[in-house]
Amino acid sequence: MILRISSLLLSTFILFAVFSCGKDSTLEFNDQEINHIPDGFPEILFPEGNEFTKARWELGKSLFYDPALSKSGKISCGSCHNPKLAFSDNVAFSIGDNEAIGSSNSPSLVNVAYQPYYTRAGGVSTLEMQVLVPIQEHDELNTNIVDLAIKLKENPEYAAAAFECYDRELDPYVIVRAIANFERSFISGNSTYDKYAFQGKKSAINAEQLNGLKLFFSDKTNCSTCHSDFNFSNYAFENNGLYEVYPDSGRMRLTRLETDRALFKVPSLRNIALTAPYMHDGSKQSLAEVVAHYNSGGKNHPNKNSLIRPLGLSQKEQNELVAFLESLTDLEFVTNKNFRK
Repeated sequence: MILRISSLLLSTFILFAVFSCGKDSTLEFNDQEINHIPDGFPEILFPEGNEFTKARWELGKSLFYDPALSKSGKISCGSCHNPKLAFSDNVAFSIGDNEAIGSSNSPSLVNVAYQPYYTRAGGVSTLEMQVLVPIQEHDELNTNIVDLAIKLKENPEYAAAAFECYDRELDPYVIVRAIANFERSFISGNSTYDKYAFQGKKSAINAEQLNGLKLFFSDKTNCSTCHSDFNFSNYAFENNGLYEVYPDSGRMRLTRLETDRALFKVPSLRNIALTAPYMHDGSKQSLAEVVAHYNSGGKNHPNKNSLIRPLGLSQKEQNELVAFLESLTDLEFVTNKNFRK
């Protein structure tokens, strides 16, 4: 069963947590900055049993930044998902446990509460299940969730928080739900574009950004066909003609279908200016390179989306598209101290 939680109910959950889930934490916490649903956004869906509470959020935050989650005890979830970078990384492939190199570019975790499935190949159906992936991947945190639970419950603060927040000892159930509870709060929707489009501040964007906006939503580029809706993604699996031959087989790893070879989930474009390098493998270093790629029509591949074709954009138009993409940056989100370690 899925519960639809309104902003009013979220405030109620917080009051409940303060009085029924142990003493108040010293971690900074601002309800309005955490739970505010931006204009134009739907309400957040919380799974039954993992509804939002302040204490669950704080437990999840502590776990997210705890290097004890890795086998070596040196890296955490936050090592590859930096809040200043919209919870992404600034390298093509992040460095995992024991200096292992990741297999794909670390995606932003912004607005993951709204995604219908997770990983670039879409192989995981819930955020709670997704938490298991980096924990057990050998080139990421490189541990076992059962062993991890045994280790973490030796920490008396974690052990107490598990009982207070989930009424059970610290086990895999608690770990994945607490981290997911924290990650669902990564809501970003106060960019320059949002102020223009949803808050009635028509002077928020400049002429170059406005021209780029018109191009983005035009039939000339068709950008908004895939990068659609409030989160700028339709979450489909597409090939964008990056290569003729891909080292990464993409969604085909899951389905074993040749028609899914080199297909990857369409990413959100929110805060995209902060999440370089780009593409599933971090092969594009700037937004200008990304726009130039789409303008060229990409490489030939049997599974390439038919919308990927030469666009014939002038350099001025390409610059305008980049300016529009930069307007999707939410500075309040990436400077929000609630999300910092």
